[in-house]
Formats: sequence, C-alpha cells, structure tokens
Amino acid sequence: MSGALTVGLLLLWGSACLWLPSPVQGDLVIPGPHGAAEEARHPGRSLKKRSTQDLTVEVHSVKVDCVVMSRFAHTVITSTALNKANVSQEIFFEVDLPKTAFITNFTMEIDGQVYVGEVKEKEKAKKQYEKAVSSGQTAGLVKASGRKMEKFSVSVNIAAKSNVTFVLTHEELLQRKLGQYEILTRVKPKQLVQEFQIVANIYEPQGIASVDTRATFLTNELLPMVEKTVTEKKAHIAFSPTLDQQRKCPDCDGTLIDGDFVISYDVKRATSLGDIQIVNGYFVHYFAPPDLPRVPTNVVFVIDRSGSMSGNKIHQTRMAMKAILSDLKEDDHFAIVQFDDEIDYWKETLIKATKDNVAEAIQYADWLSSRGGTDINGALLRGLRMLLEDKAEKRVPERSVDMIILLTDGMPNSGETDPRRIQENMAAANGGNTTLFSLGFGNDVDYGFLNVLSQKNKGLARRIFEASDSVLQLQGFFEEVSSPLLSEVDLRYPDNAVGFLTTNHFSQLFNGSEIVVAGRLLDNDLDNMLVEVVGQGFEENFQVQGQTSALDWGTIYPDDKYIFGDFTERLWAYLTIQQLMGKSKTGSEDEKENATAKALEMSLQYSFVTPLTSMVVTKPEIENKTDSPLIANKLTEEERQAAERASPYLHTMAYAPPSYFVDGDPHFILELPDSDDALCFNINDKPGTIFNLVKDTKSGILVNGQTIGDKQIPPDGKIYTYFWRFGIIHRNLGVRMEVSTKGISVIQDGNRIRLQWSNTTSLKGDNVDILVTKDRSLTVTLKDSVKFVILLHKVWKKHPYHQDYLGFYTLDTHILSPSVHGMLGQFYHGLKYEVTDLRPGEVPEKPDATMYVKGHELNVTRGWQRDFRRDVKNGENVPCWFIHNNGTGLIDGDVSDYIVSGLFKTV
Repeated sequence: MSGALTVGLLLLWGSACLWLPSPVQGDLVIPGPHGAAEEARHPGRSLKKRSTQDLTVEVHSVKVDCVVMSRFAHTVITSTALNKANVSQEIFFEVDLPKTAFITNFTMEIDGQVYVGEVKEKEKAKKQYEKAVSSGQTAGLVKASGRKMEKFSVSVNIAAKSNVTFVLTHEELLQRKLGQYEILTRVKPKQLVQEFQIVANIYEPQGIASVDTRATFLTNELLPMVEKTVTEKKAHIAFSPTLDQQRKCPDCDGTLIDGDFVISYDVKRATSLGDIQIVNGYFVHYFAPPDLPRVPTNVVFVIDRSGSMSGNKIHQTRMAMKAILSDLKEDDHFAIVQFDDEIDYWKETLIKATKDNVAEAIQYADWLSSRGGTDINGALLRGLRMLLEDKAEKRVPERSVDMIILLTDGMPNSGETDPRRIQENMAAANGGNTTLFSLGFGNDVDYGFLNVLSQKNKGLARRIFEASDSVLQLQGFFEEVSSPLLSEVDLRYPDNAVGFLTTNHFSQLFNGSEIVVAGRLLDNDLDNMLVEVVGQGFEENFQVQGQTSALDWGTIYPDDKYIFGDFTERLWAYLTIQQLMGKSKTGSEDEKENATAKALEMSLQYSFVTPLTSMVVTKPEIENKTDSPLIANKLTEEERQAAERASPYLHTMAYAPPSYFVDGDPHFILELPDSDDALCFNINDKPGTIFNLVKDTKSGILVNGQTIGDKQIPPDGKIYTYFWRFGIIHRNLGVRMEVSTKGISVIQDGNRIRLQWSNTTSLKGDNVDILVTKDRSLTVTLKDSVKFVILLHKVWKKHPYHQDYLGFYTLDTHILSPSVHGMLGQFYHGLKYEVTDLRPGEVPEKPDATMYVKGHELNVTRGWQRDFRRDVKNGENVPCWFIHNNGTGLIDGDVSDYIVSGLFKTV
C-alpha cells in the first residue's frame, strides 16, 4: 500500500477551529473562546508571553483497527471524547487517509443517538453543498493533505458533560512497490489518551514472507510496546501504550505519540502462475513470479529546459539525472533529449550504458540550463523516432523494453500547443510500441493533460513535488520502472467460466511490483478453473498454466472466519471502479460516458466515496434548528493540485520533521516546524578543535567533528573556522565512518570501503545505506537509528584564504534514546522555549527579544542563517533567533564541555 492514515482530535473552544503555535514560542497555543484565534492568525503583532490553557475536553480513546485480507485493507478508526465543561463545546475529529482509499462509512454517536453518513451521487449532493456554502457554512469535509493523503474533518457541538464517538471506515487494495506492501498510520492525538490502540491483522493464505514495523515517534522505551506475532499465514501487530508510557516525561502532560506508524510486509511466491483465490463467487489473481531475469531497457530521457525550469528545478534535475544515469545497467541503451522551443540531443541514436558512456552522459547532464519556451510535442516525437529507428536498424536488442521518460514543469507554448493534438500525435506515431512515463514537476503542469498523454501510450503520469527531496522523488520513480521482467503480459481465463473481468493485459511487469486481476464467476458453484499467463521475457517467451480451486478461508483461519465476508467482491468492485475512472478520461466520447456511468452505478451500489459520489453527513439539531449537512467528496488529482496552488506549502509543510544541522563557520541551526521557527548559534574556537555533536551510549552512536581554519588570517583579522572532518560510529551495528573533504572511508565488521567525492556512488547493505552525489553530498541511513546528510562545499583552489569544508544535517533521529546528547544531540527530543518583549536591535531589520529557555533568560536577536540542502552553492535563508556567546544558556554547560581528544573519542 502506498497509503497513509492520520488520526487526530482537534479539541478546541469556540467557533474558530485553529491550532496554531506562535512562531516565537515552542509550546502549542490553544485559542480560547474570546478572540485568541485572531492573535494566532497575526502572530507578528504581539510577542507577549502566553500560557497554554487547560483542556476541558478529554479524549477517552483513539483506536485504529486494520484488517488486511489478501492485500485488501479494511480500516476502522474510532475515537471517543468527553466534554467535561459546564457549557456546550464544538469538538473536531480529523483523519488523514490514503488518497487511494475509498471512504465507505462514517457515523457519529452522541448520547446514544447515531448519525450515519449516506453515499449519494455527487451532482445531487452538490446542491446541498452549494446551499450550505451560500449560507456561510463550511460544508466540505475532505481536503488535500500532503502528497499521499487527504484530510477528513468534521465538527459537532456537544452538550455539557456529554460524549461523542466518531467512527470512520475506508477500504483499499494495497499496492506492491519495490517488493513491499505498506500500511502507514499517522497519529496526532495532541494529548494523552486513556485508551490508545493500533491493531493490524494481516491474513495472507499465500504465506507471509516478512513483516516489519517502525514509527517516527518510537523511542527505545516504547519499542517493547509493539507486539508482533507472525505465523505462516497471519500477522498480528498491536501497539497500545498506557497513559504513563505516552508521556514525554514523568511529570508532564505532553504526548510522545505524534507521527507515523508503519507496517510493511511481503508474501511468499512459490509458483510462476501466481496466487489465485476463489471466494463467494468472485476470484482474484495476484501475479508476481519469483526469480525472473531482468529485461534490458531502451530509455530516452526527454528533459524540459524551458525558462520556467530555472533555479532550483533545473539544479535538482541535473542532480537526479546524474544519479539515475549511474543506476543504468550495462545492457541498457539510453539517449537524452532536452528541449525548450528548440530540441537538442546528446547523441543521434541510443547508446549502450557502458561505464565510459555513462560518465560522458553525466558530464552532459551537468550542463543542463534553462531557457526559452516549451515544445513538448516536438521533443516527444523526436525521442520516439530515435527509439523506432534504432529498433528497426537493430541497434538495440530485439528482446528489450522501450520507454520514454518525460520530465516537464509547464504547459506546451511552442510548436504544437493544443494538448489534445499532442496526445493524438504521440499515440498515432507510437502505435502502441513504446511506454511513455510523464513526470510533472511542480504545480504549473497540467496533470490531466500528462495523465491522458501517458495512458494513451501504455504508461502513467506521476507528480514530482517541488521540495527539498525532488531528487529522491525522481530517483524513486526510476527505481520502480528501471527493471522490467516481462512485457505484453496476458492473463487468460475460460470465457465460459468468468465475466466482468478487470484489466487482464499489461504492458510490463516491473521487479518489485505485482499484477492484480479480479472477476466474477458466471457459475457461483464453480470451484476450479484453468488459468494461463503468457508474456515476453528476456531470452524467451513466458508461458505458464495451471488449475486453480476455491479457497476455504474458514478452514485456513478457523478462529477468524467470521470477519472475511464478501471481501473478494468488494476488492473486485474497488479495482473495477479505479480502472473505469481511468477509462473515463480516454477513448471516444461514448466510451468515456459509459465508463463514467458504470463507475457511478458501482460506487453507489458498494457505498464507495469516489470522484463521482459524495457522503452526506447530517449534523444534530442545534437549538431546534437542523444544521446544514456536510459533504465528503473524493478529490481528483487535478483538484488536489488546484488546492496546492491556492496553498503552495500544503505538500511540503504537512508534518515536516525537525531538522538540526551545522554548516558554515560553524553555524548551528535548529529548525522546529512545530513552532514554525528556528534557533541558531555560532561556535568560535581555534582551528583543529574536535567537538562532540551527537553521543547516545544506549544506541551506540557517536558523531564528532573537527574544525579547520583559513589558509591565512584575512585582512580583517577575524579567524574563521569550519568543519572539515567527521567521525561517525554505530557500535551496535559495527559501523565506523570517517568523512572528510578529501574522501570517505567506511569500515563495517573489519571490511573497509573507500569512496571518492568525484564519483556518484550508491551502496546498500543490511545495516547501512550510502549515497554519494558527485561533488555535492553524502547521504547515510543507519538501520533503525538515524539518517544524516553531509554536504561538501568546494572552494576555488587558488582562493587566498578559504578552504573546502563540510556541513552536517541530521534528518531522522526519532529512534535515539532520551539520553542522547552532544552539541546537536541534546535537542533531538524537543525544546521548550518562549520569546517575548520584542524591541529594536542594533540593526533595524534585526530586532532583539527575551527568550526563556532551560531556566535561563537570554537576550536574543532575530536574524538568519543559510540552509544549503537545496542549493549547495548559495543556500536558502532560514530566519532564526540567534543566541549569543557560543550558545550560552541554550546549550547545556559550556562549549568547552563538548571538546574531545580524538575523532572517535568520547572524552
């Protein structure tokens, strides 16, 4: 599953349902009933010291119950809250659910009275929606939330001393990506919960191969609370911490439960035919045969270099292209076409991905620069012509897969500019021979245009969000499609035995993915049938057939047989509706109309909230007047994109983790998204000093850094120091690393690997993953512990003063123990502070203020430092409160306490 689910209760007073922390305060501020929300909307007007009010709404329970039946996930989220006040209050219920899921049910129970949502045709529900909006009410229940989720939220007025129970149900078919199914639950209760529980039961008759759990909020103390029981065909995962276990500290009310809880698993694959299950008159066929050899690819990268790609987009495209080119296999062939209103190409034909050719292509990609207009039509046809000509001239292997990967950030405005004509031109020239994948970069692309363009050419479209991880998004997509195993795959069933089949022809099967076909049996008593699968493999055609029989789930799971019901039928309906929605955007007008009508009919029949239906929620009466109903819609990707255009930080800001880093001479920066702010301080000491940055004796992790000075004292007489060397140890994993401006050395279990900054390199091991991006960055992920990035800053060799130096950025620290310390490590588990008494500073644009932190009262100054992760040359300004005198009062003790005697020493 590429799915995510967030559970949160917003329990606030008054009609303004805001939960906004002040940008100068580390604690959450809950608006009160008399205008506090207005202050939260305009935090710059006042910096007075405020305190958090006591909650008078108690969240009694938050329960997430997920049952997965042969990849089909049925999830129920239940939460109960009590209004303890003596007056009525508005209570808010929020859930982030996967954008691929369909809501199937929502109910509210208030003092024994049950209010049930009803699924209706969207056009009919729209009239009720417009009536509510015209009366000044907020009628929409579903909004885009991040890249993969949509937020369902509802509020209800609860009488004094009364309680309410919310229940939301959704279903989806889990998708296999890179060899894993994933269930991601996001929980943000915002307070301690009497009964908190996440339970998942996974039933896979095919057999469970692996199950893994992780969470962004799991400390070493909480890890034992995760219960995992795995038998041959069933997995049970439960997490139910007590009140005390949820606390951030023994005497505080803050909760540790805030973030993502992830379950990933895969199944056993013993046969080439796949797994076919017949249950209650419906069947489902999962096909992902083991041990197939990879088929070589012929790929043309068609890259937009128009003026709108300028700045960070073209920079990230260069970085991604260099990494992707390095991942090509030697039996692949490739070409690069770049376009604006003109079209250029690296070579006239595709060439083999030898080491030398790839190195030359990486140099070419380094020169990508933005200019001009956007001739998508001409560029695609040029790339397609290269593929067709090379195939005809036998310059590429006969048994290979042809694909074009288009990356663009805008609409066509040069050459052919009519989107429909471009779609028709490409489909006619292609003739179904080549797969087109379209990657839309940023919010200015017409996703609908790219989606239809790709669907007409055996491919798909994917949005690439303009963010700090755009390079990883591009690399991740290429990893999904770079290893085809079969092409032109047909799954065949007896015509006289099955009907109402979902799609049973697929252009490719990629490594780590899975083909799923479902259908209805024409004879409900049929308990076996002949199945055949054919396709084109690497050296020969693939063909396998076999007899399959009905599966008695009650026999396999005698203790759980009551829960399975009609899941195969609902799985078939889910998959059919998804595919009908795709067909409603392509084909003739009659075909589109028929597909839409059938998808609507099935959505209503099975009570799925899809883009064609809505769930109408009728709220209880208030003061003898019935409130207007609320409407829950299913957002299309185009609607999500429109919402992001209106709120451009929607996809990047949601649930952003804190970031702690040191860069420059040396500037320490703590980015704290929960308070929408950052703190910073400098450390000044003599060159050659070694500082401890992170030390966690329980996890066995140590990070030290050594400074270097300028070549000579500059004319202003100020000595600048920078970090040039880091020593990293993970004792529990047996990993030891030394990273300097000269190179990288990794030792694990006595084996040493040396890496150079001059090459893009990717290494994956059981305990550590390493990615070196040439002359730019090193990304290190240590299993179940920490992820960090080291940036290389290269200085002109003949510079009279400065030398090359490094920056250290920690990205994921949640698994480290509460005792973690060090110059950066002491902040990994949060920081409480307040800023007040804003006043003019020595420089007009840098005001001073008073900060209360760790029992100290400090004079701080508003300023900025630079974050170089997106732009290693220029950096991006990060506004922050600057703590003077080597961070005194913010860091524990004195700066000298962090000086150690060696790169791998603790003292």
